Amino acid sequence: MKSKIFAFALFVFTAATVVFYPAYQSIGANTQPLQDPVLHGIRSIDSLTNEQPRIEVVFVLDTTGSMGGLIQAAKEKIWSIATTMSSAQPTPEIRMGLVAYRDRGDAYVTKRVDLSEDLDSMYAALVDFAAAGGGDGPESVNQALYDAVHHMSWSQDSDTYKVVFLVGDAPPHMDYQDDVKYPDTIAVALKKGILVNAIQCGQDDQTSRQWQQIAQLGNGSYFPVEQTGSAVAISSPFDDKLAELSEKLDDTRLYYGSREEQKMKQRKLDAADKLHAVASIESRARRAAFNASPSGKGNLLGESELIDDVVSGRVELSAIESDRLPQSMQAMAPEEQQVLIKETAGRRSELQRQIRELSEQRAAFLRKKVEEVGGAEESLDHKIYAAVREQAEEKGFHYESDAPTY
Repeated sequence: MKSKIFAFALFVFTAATVVFYPAYQSIGANTQPLQDPVLHGIRSIDSLTNEQPRIEVVFVLDTTGSMGGLIQAAKEKIWSIATTMSSAQPTPEIRMGLVAYRDRGDAYVTKRVDLSEDLDSMYAALVDFAAAGGGDGPESVNQALYDAVHHMSWSQDSDTYKVVFLVGDAPPHMDYQDDVKYPDTIAVALKKGILVNAIQCGQDDQTSRQWQQIAQLGNGSYFPVEQTGSAVAISSPFDDKLAELSEKLDDTRLYYGSREEQKMKQRKLDAADKLHAVASIESRARRAAFNASPSGKGNLLGESELIDDVVSGRVELSAIESDRLPQSMQAMAPEEQQVLIKETAGRRSELQRQIRELSEQRAAFLRKKVEEVGGAEESLDHKIYAAVREQAEEKGFHYESDAPTY
């Protein structure tokens, strides 16, 4: 897990912070991107040399008033979902994106966060979502699926496992004459190698019929869950310590580059600070487990992280101009800089060791608790894992466990 091969393979780009940019106008819709790869200067994922296999997931999430419980579950479980996906062999790079949707006449039709390894920024957007609007039946599902397929930076690699999870409780508007209907969008998705799964919250019959058709057309899975998602929510005696260690691990990050590049990195750090301020202890513990894994390194460090780049040998410290170093290092003598790099790398390694050890104890504790209540096969966690486990197999990923990470 600490090999140089993994270290090289996990050196990838990070998307910039989650911010609102001017909306683009699609036909008959008000759709707002939350991230703009062009504005932020992010390189295309396919322009990177990366031998590590990828899993790319976009959640298309109904954020109308009836979805409050599921939205809260998503905020709590996004890190354990990422950790579950990362447990495959071979170890994958995990990229996630989000399309939130409501309906015409609501505060927005769709908002999106582009696919990225920077899950912190996606989470920072997710925690701001609150259930509101809706209440009048069908929603803009067609527009949301269109955005997920057409406006996400999907990899062009045919070996990447690419998947959409549509999550909602109301059927699509099929009466909007200027909409691209979901069968046409799904046909494009399949050409791009994107599978479409449909998770129904609640028991609306019309939604059931449409969701089943969406999953069938998308070569995906359909599964119903309770309105709140029935996600496994169990605290452990290890959560507090893991949350504490996670924040200390974040503090080992030092970024270098131009002034503009460092501003972008500061926004990434700000997203993590927001997470520590507003996320639950349990959620922060789950994030710690993910960030200490090989797949989580991209989210933790991103691009141009000084400690990792120097220790790995990718960058010579002496080759970096002084004004491109972190401000705290610019006045240091070269020997002091080297000492700081070495000490920070050692502290990071020790924190990661502690997090992995505690995460294993936490996972064992939670597995036992789930077994004591008779399992969790009907939970959102388990159903997402079952779909991923089966579908990713076709792309060469293998999952040994019968249960997800909780």
